[in-house]
Amino acid sequence: MRLYTRTGDDGTTGLFSGARVSKDHPRIEAYGTVDELNAVLGLVGCACDRSHPFERRLHEIIDVMQSRLFDIGADLATPEGAKQQARIHRIDDQDVAESEGWIDEVDGGNPPISAFVMPGGSELAARLHLARTVCRRAERAIISLSAIEPVGDPLLRYMNRLSDLFFAMARRANHERGHADVAWKPRAH
Repeated sequence: MRLYTRTGDDGTTGLFSGARVSKDHPRIEAYGTVDELNAVLGLVGCACDRSHPFERRLHEIIDVMQSRLFDIGADLATPEGAKQQARIHRIDDQDVAESEGWIDEVDGGNPPISAFVMPGGSELAARLHLARTVCRRAERAIISLSAIEPVGDPLLRYMNRLSDLFFAMARRANHERGHADVAWKPRAH
């Protein structure tokens, strides 16, 4: 089987239901941005030092999240009511609770926040901040889709939690590597 199909040469792509839509459809923008987030998480995983207990745990969480992001891609590629929806996992309340557990676990080792935190410090933290910002963009794309087609409420909550998780992870990565938060220094008036 060839990697290319030529079916998208006309500017359309196929959904899991078999329907074809324009490649600039909000549904495609949403799951394309989720795919981009997954690629960024691959970069995060590569920066983890698995000999360090926290970073080993971080990598374990990233592995699970990458699978969840594939679930989200399948969810977004399958309009509600499509006969294929029984074959996919839609993000649910249990997934949201799992993400909240990760946030509590990771943030529990962070020092209190004393200023607005800017991206930076260690390379791992900077990659996690990149994941946070791509996650926010994916969330906005999913919200745009939800304005024209049904999107599950748990999915919206899950994406909101993930960006919080990446923020907590970035701070913890800096803390574990001996870096202070990079504080915003507002210009004096």
